[in-house]
Amino acid sequence: MRPLFHPAIEDLKPEAILYALSDPERVAIFAQIAGAGSSGTCSALSNLGGRVIPKSSLSQHMKVLREAGLIRGERHGIEMRNHSRCAEVEERFPGLVAAILRAYGRPTDVAGMD
Repeated sequence: MRPLFHPAIEDLKPEAILYALSDPERVAIFAQIAGAGSSGTCSALSNLGGRVIPKSSLSQHMKVLREAGLIRGERHGIEMRNHSRCAEVEERFPGLVAAILRAYGRPTDVAGMD
């Protein structure tokens, strides 16, 4: 398996974060991960508001979030676990993610976003 790409904190770009969070489904996925600290597995995120996201679409959403630096994915056997990088992103771009989540009406009381 190919290693997953995770940008270093100093390589994060605001335009990548804005792009990643421009899609309401990705915002919902990210908010769920950030609120829990860890999603468990990707399949735990496939049901958003009664709508099931196809595996291929979910994989693409996770890739965009990961490559923007918003989440970190770790393989555990055949499962993929995703963790929020809110604290790191908040340190680099204070208030950016919280402002975007507020614009979507999502809670911003997650670890790392004060």
